Amino acid sequence: MFSSVEISAAPHPEAIVYCVLQGGEPPLSLPDEARQAMQRPEFRGKRGQIIEAFSPSGPRVILLGLGLEKDFTVDGMRKAALKLAQHIDVCELEVVHISVDSAADTQAFGQAFGVSFELMTCSARQMPGSRTDASPEQNLKLKGLDEEFDKGLARGVAIGKGVNFTRTLINTPPNIANPLWMAAQAEELGQRVSGLSVRVIQGDELEKEHLIGLINVGKASENPPCMIRIEWKPEGSEGKKPVILLGKTITYDTGGLSIKTKTGMPGMKYDKSGGCAVLGAMQNIAEVVKPGFPVVGILVAAENSISSNGYRPDDVITYRNGVTVEVTNTDAEGRLVLADGLCWACEVESPDCIIDIATLTGAAHGALGGVYAAVFGEISEIVDEVKQAGTDTGEEIWHLPVNDAYRDMMKGTVSDVVNSNLNPGGAASAAAAFLTFFCDPNVPYAHIDMAGVSHTKRDEYAIEGPSGWGVRLLTQFVSSRMENK
Repeated sequence: MFSSVEISAAPHPEAIVYCVLQGGEPPLSLPDEARQAMQRPEFRGKRGQIIEAFSPSGPRVILLGLGLEKDFTVDGMRKAALKLAQHIDVCELEVVHISVDSAADTQAFGQAFGVSFELMTCSARQMPGSRTDASPEQNLKLKGLDEEFDKGLARGVAIGKGVNFTRTLINTPPNIANPLWMAAQAEELGQRVSGLSVRVIQGDELEKEHLIGLINVGKASENPPCMIRIEWKPEGSEGKKPVILLGKTITYDTGGLSIKTKTGMPGMKYDKSGGCAVLGAMQNIAEVVKPGFPVVGILVAAENSISSNGYRPDDVITYRNGVTVEVTNTDAEGRLVLADGLCWACEVESPDCIIDIATLTGAAHGALGGVYAAVFGEISEIVDEVKQAGTDTGEEIWHLPVNDAYRDMMKGTVSDVVNSNLNPGGAASAAAAFLTFFCDPNVPYAHIDMAGVSHTKRDEYAIEGPSGWGVRLLTQFVSSRMENK
């Protein structure tokens, strides 16, 4: 597997790639040998299909099928490009040029390619030991033969680095990746990337700020909870309201006293995926997008463990906005820490809008089958923006309902609300409704439940494991707001 991707004008490629639509005409610049290869019966130009041609006087030619034009999407580009990246890796090529005929959005085309190639550099085997053979380092040099495609290619590689940063964080095991380790990663990011500042709220300061959800969820663990705030605030943005990106960061989830089953617990290191996605997006915002307005990332980080100090079903806790919550299920902890983040964002940050992202409910996965993430919101403009960002990046989301009917499901008897409605029906919408009790209704707000898309066993992200889902969507959301403003 190649370990890095570089956008380089290396003049002597080992291969030139030509992209062809299924049933389409050959590219005008296609060499004769490749035109003959296109006539082979085994090549039809289906998405991700590859065939090669060789010339005695020049580099090999790789034909990459893109599928039917009517079915072509940004995510289709990315998936086709991933097949190409895997082929190039198997062939151990080091210098590759990519040729495209004019497309509706050549730069977006290039960006999708760049993301896919960068995703290939991420390895799931982060901690090889003495029984794993070392892989040779291989650097891939890419060049687009179209200026706009080349710009997109470079941007895609940069965005892909943010995705891979996120995947690495998610994949780090819980005996290492505890809440304060996550805070250290945020601080390292702030030192590595110009324009980011970081604040970590922990210990007595959590009490002072009355971040009661974090305190309760985290108190059973020897690894203390914290809230991590990372900000992009460019010069000249004073007085502008920030975009808030809020991520659930449960570094491990046993379920607490409402303990998970033995088969339900493995993989719970992925419960920090939302917060990790926010960090990856903040890297991209500072390095790639560079908006002229502030963006604040908030990670609510805790480990949901088990001890005699743990919070219990029947406990009632009071949030900083005065809302009282009866705990009915300690395994519904993500919404308790997100409630802290929402209260803080509304009261302290004076936000332009809030997007939260979380592996919140198995119900969202059950409803959408891991094909889409779910988005909830009652202000159509912000939901439409989030959906469009998903479409633009191939991280598709589906709008599910949240309204007073679901808020009624969460009403308590001894408290204002309960943290979990024990009736399983409508669980994803009920969880989203719970969160609305902690957000100012005048603030544009959308909640993304990414439980079904946080990791994959399908060969769509080059490795099995964390997908880094949400980084591209959040990056595009901020980029689109910059363009619209």
